[in-house]
Amino acid sequence: MAHPYYRTIFLIERLHRYFLEVVKAELDRRGVEDINNVQALILYNIGESELTVGELTAHGYYLGSNVSYNVRRMTENGYLEQHRSPHDRRSVRVRASAKGLETAKVLGAVFDQHVTAMEGTRLTEDGLAGVNETMASLERFWAGRLALPATMLSGAE
Repeated sequence: MAHPYYRTIFLIERLHRYFLEVVKAELDRRGVEDINNVQALILYNIGESELTVGELTAHGYYLGSNVSYNVRRMTENGYLEQHRSPHDRRSVRVRASAKGLETAKVLGAVFDQHVTAMEGTRLTEDGLAGVNETMASLERFWAGRLALPATMLSGAE
C-alpha cells in the first residue's frame, strides 16, 4: 500500500484544478468573458490593496500562470490600474479599478455562498481548520526541502 503522501499530492493538484473550474463556471454564468479564472483570483487576492507585480508573484497562488501577462491583460480590460512607484521608478504598483473591485466582491460573495452551502455536510469548520493546519505543515515541509543542499535531497550524504 502506498503512503498517504502520494494521494495527498495528487489531491492537492486535482483540487486546485477543480477550484479553478468552479471559478470559471461562475464567471461564465455571469457572462464575464474578458477575464479568466486565474485573473479573477488575482483580483480577489489584491482586494483593496496596492501591490507590486513582484509582491503578487511572491504570493504564489497562481499556478501555471504568468502574473505579468495577467496584469497586462487585466489592465487592458479595465480591471487593474497601474502606476510607477514614486520612490523606485522601476517598480510598477497595481490596484483594482472599480470594475476589478466589483469582480473581487462578486467572487467573495460566491465563496460566502460556498461556506453557507457546506452547512450540514461533512465539511465542517473544525474539519477544514484541521485540513488547513495539515496543509500549512506540508507547505513548511516543502519549503524546508527547498532550503536543503542537493546532496541531502537526493538521499546521498
